[in-house]
Formats: sequence, C-alpha cells, structure tokens
Amino acid sequence: MFSRSLRVSSSLQGNLRNFGTTKQCNVKVAVAGASGGIGQPLSLLLKQNPLVTELSLYDIVNTPGVAADLSHINSPAKVKAYNGAEALKEAFSCAEVIIIPAGVPRKPGMTRDDLFNTNASIVRDLAVAAAEVAPKALIGIISNPVNSTVPIASEVFIKAGNYDPKRIFGVTTLDVVRANTFIAEAKNLDPIKTNVPVIGGHAGITIIPLISQATPKVSFPADQLKALTERIQEAGTEVVKAKAGTGSATLSMAFAGARFAISLIRGLRGESNVIECAYVRSDVTEAKYFSTPILLGPNGVEKNLGLGPLSDFEKELVKAAVPELKKNIEKGEKFVKG
Repeated sequence: MFSRSLRVSSSLQGNLRNFGTTKQCNVKVAVAGASGGIGQPLSLLLKQNPLVTELSLYDIVNTPGVAADLSHINSPAKVKAYNGAEALKEAFSCAEVIIIPAGVPRKPGMTRDDLFNTNASIVRDLAVAAAEVAPKALIGIISNPVNSTVPIASEVFIKAGNYDPKRIFGVTTLDVVRANTFIAEAKNLDPIKTNVPVIGGHAGITIIPLISQATPKVSFPADQLKALTERIQEAGTEVVKAKAGTGSATLSMAFAGARFAISLIRGLRGESNVIECAYVRSDVTEAKYFSTPILLGPNGVEKNLGLGPLSDFEKELVKAAVPELKKNIEKGEKFVKG
C-alpha cells in the first residue's frame, strides 16, 4: 500500500544535495535549537535546499556565529540569527515551517524518558511562542521524548485556542532512515531505493518497523527478523554508546529532520504524493498519538494512511507498544495541564 508512495520521500536524499533542479517558492523555515548538535547540521542541509527562501535560526546562545557561518554558503536561502529568549517570537513570526531539535542530548545509560523534565519545559515554551505568532505553521518536533513532547505542544495549542492536529508532527523519520539502511545492508540492496515504513512512536518498543511492507519485498527467518527489529528499536542507544559520552545521534537525526522539513515544504507547495511517517494525533489505535505514513499537503496532514496489512509478528509489536505510548502521552499532557 505504501511502498510506491514512500519511494517519493527517498528521492529527497538527492534533493538535499542538488541546487537549481526545483522551482523556488517563498518559504520561511525556523529552526529552534539551531546552535546544537542536531541544529547546526540540520540548518546546513536546509540552507542547501532551494525550496527554503529564509532560514530563521533561534537558540539561547551562539546563534549569530552559526548564522554568519551558514550565510557564506552560495545558496539562495537568506539566514538570520535570533539569540536569547527575548528574540524567540520574532524568530517564529510568519514562519511556514518550524523544526524543533532544541533540548539536551542523551548520554550513556539515559533513556529518552530521562530527558523529560528538561526537554518538556523547552518544548512547552517554544510551543507557547509558536501558538502566539505562528499558529498556522507546520511544526516538526525532534526534541525527545517525542512520544511525550508532541502531546505537550498539542496541549499548549489547545490552551491557546488554535489547535490544529494536522499541523503538529513528531519527527520519526530517523527510524525510517535506519530501517532502510539496516534492511538494505542485510539484503545487499540499494539503501536509497529501500523503503520500510515505521509506525508507533519514537522510543524502544514503540518503534515498529513494518518489514513485511518493505520495498523491495524482503523476508527473514524469525530469529533474524527479531534481531533486525530490535536493532532498529535500539539504534539510538547504539550511537550513544559508540560516542562514549560525547553525544547522541546528531548527524543522522539532522539528515532525517531535513528530509522531513523538505517534505513538509513540498506538501505546502501542493506537490502530489508526498508521504512521510510521522507521529501525529491519531485514531488508528487506542493511543491518541501514533506514527503512521501520512500524506502531506498545504494544511499539513492531508490523509492518515493508517497501518496497512500487518504480519502476525507486527500485530504483536503494536499490541506491546500501545500501553507504553498511552503512558508517554499521559505524562506529556499532565505536564501542561498540571
């Protein structure tokens, strides 16, 4: 059901590199957390893309230096720095797309949930500003734990009286990128032409790669299928351990975040068949938020494409993920509601 459409998104890997092949449009993209480990390479990738007209970089510190550095790149996007909390609203004003990688990174031994107290406050404050000055922006949230930070942002918009569930997304694209890479490696396939939908959430057992729906079609013995699934679910921890206390998945997350941002822009432009997996308000399971393939359009979510046909193994993964997601969602909502 999704394989043909997901192939469209994989072409973004070329779009991230190639200037001049795509017609320009007026799109302001704001990056909140632009000076950080994800924010800098993410901003670099967005600066390269001809679909971005204006790049608004916001962070608490060091933003002018990042903006000055990027502004020397000979690509069309104009770069502007916004430094400190007092500049936040101006940074977001009139933005069509807001991408939020702000927050603290994971360290060895930390789960995404360990980041909650710090990152929850950051996402809440950013959402408050966005709800006031850019209520119609498409918002992509990278800050972990995504399973909880997306409900936090949603509750802020609900309080502000301008909530549109079609415009707030948890960026789970990295799970798709990893699944594509790992499956391609296992089967000696071209990773750019390999597409694996990933549903559920963005932490541990809530990450559910639908290997049965992969393109090209693949199959694995039960033990290898289980091992691949677990590797995809724990890939973030793999990077944290490899970096040995110096950081988390920043470069791959920046790539995935840029891919998702560009897909949002392509949807805004009215391009057809733009599909990405994303964590959104949903009624496809008992969890209020759930990641599935989403058809993107000018208003954000054009259509939720749902789960598709699941294998028995994948049905069990969904069954295990939903209770965990419910807890994560409730934790985020309670943080805002008090």
